[in-house]
Amino acid sequence: MIKAKKRRAAAERARKTKFQADLAPSEDRTVRLLKEELELTSNTDFLSDAVALFRWAVLERRLGHRIISESASGERKVLVFPRLERVAPDLMLPRVEIKWTERELASLAELAAQEANPPTEALIRAVRG
Repeated sequence: MIKAKKRRAAAERARKTKFQADLAPSEDRTVRLLKEELELTSNTDFLSDAVALFRWAVLERRLGHRIISESASGERKVLVFPRLERVAPDLMLPRVEIKWTERELASLAELAAQEANPPTEALIRAVRG
C-alpha cells in the first residue's frame, strides 16, 4: 500500500505541465508556418525549441554579449529586443563633460521654462509608425 502511494506520488511529479496560449490570428499563422518550415509536428516540439533558443539568448545577454546576425557578405545586424535588455548587465557608458557658457545656460533655462508645444501631425505619424 505504501509503495503504491509512493509510485503514484512520483508519477504525479513526473507529469508534464500543460501550456495554453491565446494567440492573435496573425501569430497563429506565424506559428503554423514556422512549424511547417522547421518540420515540427507538435506545438510541444515548437515550444520546447523556442524556449531553448530564448534561454540561450537570455544567458548571452546576461553575460553582456550582443546577439548578431551576419550575412554571407559580412553585413551584421544586432538583435534589438527590449525584453532581453532587462537581463543585460549595466554597462559603463562613456561620459562626456560639456562646458556651458553663461549665455548657453541662460538659453537652456529659458527653453526649459517654456510651455511645451503640442506635437505636430508629422511627429504623431512618426511615433505611430
